Amino acid sequence: MRIRLVFLVSVALSYGWAGVPPAAKVSEPTSTDARLRSAFRKPAKNGWVHVHLEGEPNVIGFQHGYLLAPEIGDTRRVIAASLEHDTKKDWAFFRKAAEDVLWPKIETEYREELQGITDGVIARGLKLDLWDIVALNAWLELGPYYVPFAEKSTVPVPERCSAFIATGSYTKGGDIVFAHNAWTGYAEGARWNIVFDIQPTKGFRFIMDGMPGLIHSGDDFGVNSGGMMITETTISNFSGFDPAGIPEFVRARKAMQYADSIDAFTRIMTEGNNGGYANTWLIGDRKTGEIASLELGLKNVTLQRTTDGYFVGSNFPINPKLIAEETTFDPTDNSVSANARHIRWDQLMAQHKGKIDTDLAKAFLSDHLDSFTGKADPNERTLCGHIDLSPRGIKGWVGPFGLAGAVQAKVADAKMAERLSFDASMGHSCGLHFRAAPHLRKHPKTRWAKPYLKDLPSQPWTLFTTVAAPDRL
Repeated sequence: MRIRLVFLVSVALSYGWAGVPPAAKVSEPTSTDARLRSAFRKPAKNGWVHVHLEGEPNVIGFQHGYLLAPEIGDTRRVIAASLEHDTKKDWAFFRKAAEDVLWPKIETEYREELQGITDGVIARGLKLDLWDIVALNAWLELGPYYVPFAEKSTVPVPERCSAFIATGSYTKGGDIVFAHNAWTGYAEGARWNIVFDIQPTKGFRFIMDGMPGLIHSGDDFGVNSGGMMITETTISNFSGFDPAGIPEFVRARKAMQYADSIDAFTRIMTEGNNGGYANTWLIGDRKTGEIASLELGLKNVTLQRTTDGYFVGSNFPINPKLIAEETTFDPTDNSVSANARHIRWDQLMAQHKGKIDTDLAKAFLSDHLDSFTGKADPNERTLCGHIDLSPRGIKGWVGPFGLAGAVQAKVADAKMAERLSFDASMGHSCGLHFRAAPHLRKHPKTRWAKPYLKDLPSQPWTLFTTVAAPDRL
């Protein structure tokens, strides 16, 4: 899932990103603005920040920007630094792409929400504008997809994220169970800790995980009141981009908000597909018990569906034509993370057929069995990814003992989805903590990451659901 995460120390300081105040310097919300009346932010819980947003698009955006302004400023600085380090393009390049390439393809509803976020952060004193917010929303597709297109080069996307969805005879009780853990760099992953409960005036209410400032989930785990259960993993070693298409972040948000069937989800994601952030989507309809896998390349699209079976994701492409035409992926090399994890997923599905529930789903996401060696060894080939413990790293992303891996996890079944709820764990769900200072001391090559790096303690599983507004904080 997503672009490679490399952290930068000096770039943010030398290129003027200090115009965004550090989070600690932003005051707490005190506004009596009527737009905030139906929104709230709950106190942080086990590493997560839970916000409720409600209303018209511009109002939802304003609530988002105002309530999460400190986190948005902080996240934007980290993303800008990472993109510049990875692509050698400064933040001005991505702002211009947001304005010239992406903005003309964004429909009115989401333009209004993005402008609302901008208005909200400005009301809190942050020096950001609309193009900062649009570029932040599109960072997953701008770096590894748009930049190679603009430069007429190929920079294949590396593998990341583990997920499954199962139904029928594979699950305990026969209803849908699904789960996902997000793999990314630890600097950005520490900021992937927002639970969004959004009740728009149009479409369905939904709850999803996400990053501050993004109108979509980003790692794409969520459920909506139309009955949809949605997640994905990135197609490994993919390349391709169509500047005439609709940004992926817009299509992903629209599908989360408006889809009420597998067909509707597929239509929204494929219409205007720009190839950005190319994923294999794992989707379920709790109303029917049907699940699907939508492998969404730019040239090749494959939809599989069943009411009795499972689909798994660990970044391996499926369609031979897509593999040949749109990737540099080798499906025969079982030492590669994506293939090793695919094998492990199939082993677990077969071993636990008929018993899969949310408890087993949590165990799967915490699994440390390396299928290539047959040993329990947390590393880049295990479902719970620990690249920081791997002497190999992942080629094309981070090197040996790189600062990346699984940063958080989510699970839900159909009954939880009906209540618009899911369980989530911040940090490695296996119980292993990542401590920044000891790692930096042990691996000197990573010390340049120190200014952005936080500890990632393994937090307990926590239930999140849509809730009524609490007393104002």
